[in-house]
Amino acid sequence: KEEEQMVRFTQMNQDLLQSGMKAEIFSGILAPVSTALNNLSYTIIVGVGAVLILTGGNMSLGIISNFMIYSKQFSRPIQELANQMSTLLSAVAGAERVFEVLDAEEEVQDEKDAMELTEVKGNVHFSNVSFSYIEGKPVLKNIEIQAKQGQTIALVGPTGAGKTTIMNLLMRFYDTEEGTVFVEGKNIRNLKRSNLREQMGMVLQDTYLFSGTVEENIKYGKQDATQEEVEYAARLANAHDFISRLPQGYQTPLGDGGGNLSQGQRQMISIARVMLNNPKILILDEATSSIDTQTEQKIQEAMNVLMQGRTNFVIAHRLSTIRNADKIAVIQHGELKEMGTHQELLAKKGFYYQMYFSQFQDVSGSI
Repeated sequence: KEEEQMVRFTQMNQDLLQSGMKAEIFSGILAPVSTALNNLSYTIIVGVGAVLILTGGNMSLGIISNFMIYSKQFSRPIQELANQMSTLLSAVAGAERVFEVLDAEEEVQDEKDAMELTEVKGNVHFSNVSFSYIEGKPVLKNIEIQAKQGQTIALVGPTGAGKTTIMNLLMRFYDTEEGTVFVEGKNIRNLKRSNLREQMGMVLQDTYLFSGTVEENIKYGKQDATQEEVEYAARLANAHDFISRLPQGYQTPLGDGGGNLSQGQRQMISIARVMLNNPKILILDEATSSIDTQTEQKIQEAMNVLMQGRTNFVIAHRLSTIRNADKIAVIQHGELKEMGTHQELLAKKGFYYQMYFSQFQDVSGSI
């Protein structure tokens, strides 16, 4: 497989090299050719004019001079266009990408009489929800999940089962095709998107940090937060110690994406950001994967603090991390196969039972 990828990579590099060479040759030849054609036109004008003068034709040096000026004025725009051809082609390629963004489908606007949630406790209900990204290819079918205030709902299932799509519907990144999502008994279609999303916090597997200082990244969801609030949130997220060791502490600038921090450190800053915003509904999407054991322990401690007193939706592949969830929803092929506590699902000896023990067999086998 590695050799195949190397061959493919080499071929792509060769194609890029050939395309680049052709572009440079074309760009380099265009200007000299244009200049040569201009000079040829001058030669023709002078030659023809000289012949007419010598043969007694109706021609003078002034007329020849005027013709040369006209030729120059005519050819100048063409020559300038040739000189700028490479820049023009680059601009066209850039314009195509700009128009792709402009042509992207916008979010559906809020209803004119859209409401705001004033008192959120964390009650969520997915009522007979179905959804598809492509018409005729359903991703979710008749999902029925109810989460009460303070409960932790775990979503488990194979990759591509539809777990993340359920959370996308809750955040109203998409609207349901059938069924309804309720928050505090209100249809989220009738709520303002911005107000709905203010009530939720997300900690994802791939954390993105913006260019700016550590403090600015933590304050991203609450711009008016004080320095004391920022530090308090960082302490709860177990991030204060490593932030204090940075060259400029909370004022340390971060590169785009937080590339100068480790994955675990970026995750802790993400948790601090959510803690500062203090949402009532929390979404955790495999937040501790791809992290070393010691860092994972710190992040898990921070997440346990973060989850207290909130309604939590946890997407997990490692089933050992969600054994204490109030409900575990097992999703397979877009359908809710099973629902219950860890012990109830094991007692059923269904799909969850198979997933759980297959993971432990894989772990013991690898050891």
